[in-house]
Amino acid sequence: MLSKLKSFLRRHAGTELADWLAEARTVRGLPVTVYNTRPDVDTKRVFSRLDAALGLIERYQPWHFRRLPRDFARLVVRRFPCRGAYFPDSRTCLIELTFSVNPSFSDAQVAATILHEAMHARLDNAGVQHGLQDAAKHERFCRRAEVEFGMLVPGGEPIVERALASLESADDEVAPVIDWELAGRRVAEADLNALNRPAWLKHAIARRQTRDGAAD
Repeated sequence: MLSKLKSFLRRHAGTELADWLAEARTVRGLPVTVYNTRPDVDTKRVFSRLDAALGLIERYQPWHFRRLPRDFARLVVRRFPCRGAYFPDSRTCLIELTFSVNPSFSDAQVAATILHEAMHARLDNAGVQHGLQDAAKHERFCRRAEVEFGMLVPGGEPIVERALASLESADDEVAPVIDWELAGRRVAEADLNALNRPAWLKHAIARRQTRDGAAD
């Protein structure tokens, strides 16, 4: 299971996407690359939201903001089966593309996800091992950082509520075992449904993706 997860993460860190999909900028001193594979997402809006989210960290937790360049070599925004992830091999913080622009989530919630991944980075940079047996402990460490941020930032109530619910959950709920390949297929299906294309073409693409997945 762990080897499958590592394989999945390598394929989804942004390094295997075509260069023409990438748009890179520096946002508040951090290198950011957006791989926008969704025609319904405005790349400018992605950068704007990241700037706002990082601005909240800079204003309400400047001590965390100052450490971000040591936590991450870069931020990547792209499609993914969860809100965020940290890739220790490349020191990459990933923020999910549609989450980053979803109006149902506030700038503060996007900022909380960045902080969550920064905590993972700090544990990794400190040499703290991350195995399946330690996953819940790591997640609780990151959730506590979310609570602290949510209590400081305006509109942070949903952040605190979600983080506290996670902290009070059992280990297997705090850090559940995820079928990453299934989650990835669901993301691909959602992306197909978002395309303004004929149904027959969507079915053909889906069959191709199924064959490619079986080959993996």
